Amino acid sequence: MAPPPSTPTDGPSERTPVKLFPSRALMAIFAVLAALAFALAAPAQAAPANPYERGPAPTWASITAETGPFTVASVTVPSGSGPGFNTGTVYFPIDNSQGTFGSVVIMPGFVAPQAEIAWYGPRLASQGFVVMTLDSNALWDFPTDRSNQQLAALTYLTTQSVVKNRIDPKRSAVMGWSMGGGGTLESAASTPSLKAAIALAPWDVINPSSQIKVPTMVFGADGDTVAPVSTFALPAYNELTNVRNKAFVELRNADHFTFAAANTTVAEYSIAWLKRFIDNDTRYNQFLCPIPNDPNTVAFLNTCPL
Repeated sequence: MAPPPSTPTDGPSERTPVKLFPSRALMAIFAVLAALAFALAAPAQAAPANPYERGPAPTWASITAETGPFTVASVTVPSGSGPGFNTGTVYFPIDNSQGTFGSVVIMPGFVAPQAEIAWYGPRLASQGFVVMTLDSNALWDFPTDRSNQQLAALTYLTTQSVVKNRIDPKRSAVMGWSMGGGGTLESAASTPSLKAAIALAPWDVINPSSQIKVPTMVFGADGDTVAPVSTFALPAYNELTNVRNKAFVELRNADHFTFAAANTTVAEYSIAWLKRFIDNDTRYNQFLCPIPNDPNTVAFLNTCPL
């Protein structure tokens, strides 16, 4: 007779399969491989935004508006506040939640008081700059003296003024009208660390443009008999041979004193130039290149910004 079948027991027999678990090292390898596969499959992250951008995306309406996106306050700088310059006024954005701002110092012309360039202060500051307008030490100061005063005021503005903490001292520009424009070109020639320069109907006995390495915009006016375009503004532009970024704008139906009163054409291209080169904001390229077909200008010459 065959032997009776064996009686099953509650515990596992010798033939019960044993469950195998991977080692910790093997699990770590799996984790690394999974993470690598995820990283390769994930879309590439966008490059970080320009840290100097200030304000919303610009439009033609925003750069031609009398007031930009920033609310502005001002403070008077009495004569003697710092060495080398006279009375000034500082205009600055109240909101500093977006970080520090670039700065601009503006110099008036021969026998012209600060009042004749005062309109630039709030207009530019409302676009996101700290702006200082000046009186010259003497009304009859020539361009070289005005350049020295402009640079002295810039040093004060960025290192000693009550708004110095709102300013990025590495992002500064100069701007000036008439002999102040001539002084602006001299400032740009002597100070290559500047980010931008704008000369408005410049007048000077010298032409320092060949020494300039700062992005420079030169304005002229077709009816200017004080600083004729063919004698001053256009030669200043043409001699900008050592700078990659330059522009020349000749206003139509304008004269030397057009720059001493609020002017939309002057404002819009000045804003675009300063935003592009002080803030490195390429959103403003569209207003400079391709060269605008602007009925308010006789000529517009430009090397498209890089």
